[in-house]
Amino acid sequence: MKTVHYFMSPVSPWSYLGHKRFLAMASANGARVLLRPIDLGRVFPQSGGLPLAKRAPQRQAYRLHELPRWRDHVGVPLNVHPKFFPAPPDDAARLIIAADLALGTEAALKLAGAFMSAVWAEDRNIGDAPTRAAIVAEQGLDAAALEARADDARTAFDAYTDEAIAAQVFGAPWYVVDGEPFWGQDRLDFVARALERR
Repeated sequence: MKTVHYFMSPVSPWSYLGHKRFLAMASANGARVLLRPIDLGRVFPQSGGLPLAKRAPQRQAYRLHELPRWRDHVGVPLNVHPKFFPAPPDDAARLIIAADLALGTEAALKLAGAFMSAVWAEDRNIGDAPTRAAIVAEQGLDAAALEARADDARTAFDAYTDEAIAAQVFGAPWYVVDGEPFWGQDRLDFVARALERR
């Protein structure tokens, strides 16, 4: 069985655009997904990356061409200018991790997709605690039970970020198959080929 380390952020549009396609290819190839929500605020300074607001104007402008281009190509609803972006992602990331710890990866991946859809398709604020609780409940999960795992989730979030930095991750999504890294949902064709190798 192949294993894929899946480094992501619940506010990354590129993680969102690739999420369903990645899960479908992992499932089709019987791959095990190790979900790793990470703190990009810690990753970027290690790699020379910058948060969106600090990037050069031409990079910001090009991003506004790429987002709708990919949205239309993959058929995923996406608001290029979401009402609540950037929203603080850490609490949502820790809830995803808590779901993974308490309920398993399938539940966590479903919750990750719901948080990303909330930001990029539904104009909901995942930085707001009642909104997060509602999203968790909509996935059939118990927000209070997940919040009870907060300490464990916080420890894991820090550890996953450390793991990402050690693995030379510099953006999200980032996939690792058999030690081979792939940055960005636009590399998913190559991820599929790596998963299909025997």
